[in-house]
Amino acid sequence: MKDRLLVLSRYSRLGASSRLRTMQYRSWLEDAGFNVEYAALFDDDYLQKLYSGQKSKTDLLRYYRQRISKLRQRPKPKLAWIEYETLPWLPWIVEQALLPTSVPIVSDYDDALFHRYDLHKLPPVRWFLGRKIDQVMQHSQLVTAGNTYLADRARHARAGHVEIVPTVVDLAQYTVRSERPMTPSAHVGWIGTPNTWHAFGKNLYDQLNDTLVVHGARFKAVGAQLEAQSSGALDIAPWSEVTEVSAIQSMDIGVMPLTDTPWARGKCGYKLIQYMACGLPVIASPVGVNKDIVEHGLNGFLAETDEEWRSAVETLLSDAELRRRMGAAGRKKVEESYSLQVWGPRVAQMLRRVADEGRKA
Repeated sequence: MKDRLLVLSRYSRLGASSRLRTMQYRSWLEDAGFNVEYAALFDDDYLQKLYSGQKSKTDLLRYYRQRISKLRQRPKPKLAWIEYETLPWLPWIVEQALLPTSVPIVSDYDDALFHRYDLHKLPPVRWFLGRKIDQVMQHSQLVTAGNTYLADRARHARAGHVEIVPTVVDLAQYTVRSERPMTPSAHVGWIGTPNTWHAFGKNLYDQLNDTLVVHGARFKAVGAQLEAQSSGALDIAPWSEVTEVSAIQSMDIGVMPLTDTPWARGKCGYKLIQYMACGLPVIASPVGVNKDIVEHGLNGFLAETDEEWRSAVETLLSDAELRRRMGAAGRKKVEESYSLQVWGPRVAQMLRRVADEGRKA
């Protein structure tokens, strides 16, 4: 009989972190002897409202009640896999009381969520919740972290076992298009959410607009808004899981701008991995894990100043063969280090060991 694994994800499949950090491992987990049950805290409707600015506190109370009800279900699972935390904005002592007793915990992080609390503008939040994520980490039998910045935080929190697990792509879905689309202009591409577009992407587009016009190029922003829109050299396309890969394949260059902040250092560079998996050269800010993913001059460029960004974009727009070579190098790196085919069995065995050790305890 298979062991019940309760996955307490943050979001439904519409949320990239949940889809990629837990949900895409399902078949590997089942092969490792788990009966996997996913229980999202927030559903598609919540995310749609979040991105359109319509979130309400009434909705939050309903989601919290559903999660508490799930935590009280019997029989207890053999293992709980938690994305970030169980109940946002509530202290660890409350979560600990609600989690099923004697059930081992694995917690996963692909973002510096702890900075939502310890760097909050309100002193009471910093005082009351500043160490909350550290406490979750400390009480986890295993912490899986998307990069060294997050892993170092877990070790500082005295987590017993920490593993770095990058956010990865399924090579069966992410393929290199044999021929680039026949379009009159090259496309510099970005993919993300409305929130990250306004935080990082739009500023880059504004900065590059003159360069794009000179080269007759366009900027394609996937997921920047919920509706399609075109203006000047900018084409905004809504994101969907079905069209995500084909949207990236239609790009010629993939970009990932970031500002060097504590929050940004916790990012896992997933955009870069998506671009590279589709055979695109990349340009990225030298922040956090970006410096590990991008090998400057081999699979793309690292760019910090406005001039470095413009120079990198101009270089790639002007040289199709360079784009091809860098794209091939990026694809090779993803195949070796950032694919589900490599990490699926590894992650499944990590969780299998925690469950088996919990049985012996």
